[in-house]
Amino acid sequence: MSTTATAPVPGGPQGKPEQAKGPAQGMSAKPVTWKLPVTLAVLAVVGFIFFGLLGPQSTAKFGVSSGGDFFQLPAIEVPAFLSGIVLSLVLLGLAGYALVLKAKQNRRPPRWLPVVFTVVFVVAFLIWVVGGARTPSISLAGLIAGSVTLAVPIVFGSLSGVLCERAGVVNIAIEGQLLGGAFTAAIVASVTDNPYLGLLAAAVAGALVSMVLAVFSIKYVVNQIIVGVVLNVLVSGLTGFLFSTVMQANKEMFNSPGRLPIIEIPVLSSIPVLGPILFKQSVVGYLMYVAVIVVWIGLFKTKWGLRVRSVGEHPQAADTLGIKVNATRFWNVTLGGAVAGIGGSFFTLVAIDSFTKEISGGRGFIALAAMILGRWNPIGAFFAALLFGFADNLQSIVTIIGTPVPSQFMAMLPYLVTVFAVAGLVGRTRPPAASGIPYVKG
Repeated sequence: MSTTATAPVPGGPQGKPEQAKGPAQGMSAKPVTWKLPVTLAVLAVVGFIFFGLLGPQSTAKFGVSSGGDFFQLPAIEVPAFLSGIVLSLVLLGLAGYALVLKAKQNRRPPRWLPVVFTVVFVVAFLIWVVGGARTPSISLAGLIAGSVTLAVPIVFGSLSGVLCERAGVVNIAIEGQLLGGAFTAAIVASVTDNPYLGLLAAAVAGALVSMVLAVFSIKYVVNQIIVGVVLNVLVSGLTGFLFSTVMQANKEMFNSPGRLPIIEIPVLSSIPVLGPILFKQSVVGYLMYVAVIVVWIGLFKTKWGLRVRSVGEHPQAADTLGIKVNATRFWNVTLGGAVAGIGGSFFTLVAIDSFTKEISGGRGFIALAAMILGRWNPIGAFFAALLFGFADNLQSIVTIIGTPVPSQFMAMLPYLVTVFAVAGLVGRTRPPAASGIPYVKG
């Protein structure tokens, strides 16, 4: 056990060491970069050109209520051109404020600014797209409810990433965990004719994939990024091979899992907009809300969470206090894999009733982006995942209503949002200090 000695500082009282001074008073410990203000400025100018100057002259109509609601709310109708001008000016104002803070005061923008900017930009983009469509009308309730549904596997994947990185292990294998969970859920539910057993099997499959990651990265100290990438390729190849040789050979027995029923809570599910989102979900959808709350409480309000975060921030200090660093990391990675596996079951037990090759479609990597955008916080990752789910659902809806925007661009929208969010809107984020660094005792 080593000790750290503190030497007296010249000029301090004799025998009483003066605390070492950090950065000069009044200066930020981290340098303030131009990345976020410049990104906001570029997006604001693009928004002013397309949403304002080149905005459509028609009226965009947004339905709020659905047929089963208790009371019907009137549709929202907004002039697309005027709204685009106003909202783009708001974007320019927010970007200008961020630039002024950096140029004159060398301050980073407040946390609320990129959030407000994102909301205004999304609203302006939505009005521009709908206003220019052949049928300038969409259901806002359906858009939001569909966005939440599509965000389910991303939320589970981002929670898996949070659990792993808070303990100090980078989980690049989320894509493989989602894919493994989807495949196992399909084949177990098909054989047993019970989708609930498929759901449990998906959690086990995700945990097994994570155990491989944990063994190689923790016990054998192999680079965590390399192990994660290899696992993604391995699971993709293995599930693709078994799909071709087993599932397609006997689809009725091995690839007919059925679907988890949608559980509709009476009365509450009829609340306009919020009802279908919160109270009309499958078991996986309800588990998503429970998982976000439980993981947040566990990490930030319990002794277990304090130990996990200490292992991710300063494993040497945690070890000194008697915490088993590598054991904590191993079980956290395993738990994260089980959570991701449950998210993978969404593809085969909720979205569609069969498994296909690469059914996860890169959602594991989007989940990593959601984790970073959410600043390694379960609640932040949840809202970031909703943003990506919104982009995914929007590209499907606007294609149906006949938007003038090319369909190829709309198909890229979820991934463009991922790139812009992580590269520009995140700003300077700090992951757990020991994330990705193996701990070798001795």
